[in-house]
Amino acid sequence: MVSIIIINWNGKRHLFHCLSSLENVHYPNFEVILVDNGSTDGSVEMVKKLMKKNKLIKLIENKENLGFAKANNIGFKKAKGEYVLFLNNDTRVSPDFLIKLIGVMEKDKKIGVVQPKIIFMDARKLQAGGAFLTNTGFLYHFGYGKNPDDKKYNQQIEIFSANGSCMLVKRDVIEKVGLFDPDFFCYFEETDFCWRVWLAGDKIVYIPEAVIHHKGAQTAKRLKSSFVNYHSFKNRIASLIKNLGPAEVFKIMSTHLLLCQLSFFAFLVMGRFSNAWVVQKAIGWNFLHLGKTLEKRKKIQAKVRKISDRKLMPKIKKSVKPSYYYYLFKGLEGYKD
Repeated sequence: MVSIIIINWNGKRHLFHCLSSLENVHYPNFEVILVDNGSTDGSVEMVKKLMKKNKLIKLIENKENLGFAKANNIGFKKAKGEYVLFLNNDTRVSPDFLIKLIGVMEKDKKIGVVQPKIIFMDARKLQAGGAFLTNTGFLYHFGYGKNPDDKKYNQQIEIFSANGSCMLVKRDVIEKVGLFDPDFFCYFEETDFCWRVWLAGDKIVYIPEAVIHHKGAQTAKRLKSSFVNYHSFKNRIASLIKNLGPAEVFKIMSTHLLLCQLSFFAFLVMGRFSNAWVVQKAIGWNFLHLGKTLEKRKKIQAKVRKISDRKLMPKIKKSVKPSYYYYLFKGLEGYKD
């Protein structure tokens, strides 16, 4: 059985199409757990009407927006499946995507997480071919904005992090490493989780044969860019502190904090002053909460980690050209993988 968890916050229009596409899925045994984060756009009323016809849907109503991490954690507590699919509300899935994802996972017991090929719904370009860690602590988003039919994006490969808009996870993996950090309101929570999966000795694989389409950034469009950047910088720094081994944490963190300061000055030069300020705010948050983060690190390093960074880094880390960081600001479509 597969438990499909969808988080919704005022996404009624896209949610309807997402749930409609799930009605056509060929996989015979799944449930849908819809966690609503205090929507005021009629989403809940729409879902309740659908529930009268579709008994597979279960609804959880939060009184306020708890963010992506906490809402998914709540949804997981109600999940019954041996597999858990985390799916964004602005996606449309292919009828056979679950069969293909589970088929791969069943063949290799060391695979803990899989990600399908995720294509932007409107642009028809690849959104996610998997992400990798870099020497700077930033992620390398393989294939972003590229032609989804290109041969290099149509091979099964091991990846560092699956994309949170659609990733399938074995239940026993979640029970082993925990789910999303509740201090991560939004952004980087799936990468933080995937990192622990690797540390525990399991693998994460990109499966291009399974395809979904994603509208993309529908929640982010309703948020200030400074809000998005704050949580991205804040959570990435915390994740580096928690998950890197003793040797790597000092090496990568020093480089990462330097690039954070360069990002701060870049935002200033571009006149994006609120974005510049939140870089420093994100660093400040991590200093203020360092004790709590170090407690989490202690548990991860002692109880979750089964593989050393010396063995792990060659699998999850990729080198990028210096121009990659320029395109992180200007748009990754221009970067050549």
